[in-house]
Amino acid sequence: MNEIIELILHTDDALLSLVSENVNKAYLVLFLIIMLETGIILFPFLPGDGLLFSAGVIAATTNLNILALWPLLLLAAITGNLLNYFIGNMLGTGLRQSRNRFIQKSLKPLERTEMYYLRHGNKALVIGRFFPVIRTFIPFFAGVVKMPFKLFFNYTVLGALLWITLFLFLGYFLGGIAWVKNNYGLIFLCLIIITFLPFLITLIRRLFVGKKS
Repeated sequence: MNEIIELILHTDDALLSLVSENVNKAYLVLFLIIMLETGIILFPFLPGDGLLFSAGVIAATTNLNILALWPLLLLAAITGNLLNYFIGNMLGTGLRQSRNRFIQKSLKPLERTEMYYLRHGNKALVIGRFFPVIRTFIPFFAGVVKMPFKLFFNYTVLGALLWITLFLFLGYFLGGIAWVKNNYGLIFLCLIIITFLPFLITLIRRLFVGKKS
């Protein structure tokens, strides 16, 4: 648990220290962070993009094996989405069967959400992978509205494959460059800002539209 907290607060230094101490433990901690970030709606704050990039950079310069890391993190991302989907599915079933008036009123917006997932769920699962926070909630609501599992699974795998491969190997191939090795703390911060920007812009737009209306 201490390792996870350190990775949240000091991602690059903590990961490097963990790899130097025990590389097998590093594999386990990385697996858990990626799985929890995508698998439990209580953990949207866990690092994702930056962690993958840092793991790739460190794999280029240490005994952290990129060929073992890639399928492991791919499995973590897929497993996380599946876990989140089934949690949403179970909770959604319980909420829909509830006779509580407040809960039934609260479920009305789910009809629109369900229509959205039927029309655009495949795009949301793939594109949503590249946005922090959003990627944690998309599989949960896919389960709540009972998105067809086969469709969910196929696009979960595709989204995970694109997300893990892009950030992990981007870090790996850039990791040999001296400037990147000396500044990947700054790069990590920039990645967080860049991936959060579309989410913040959308939020600001909706706030302004809401005020005008």
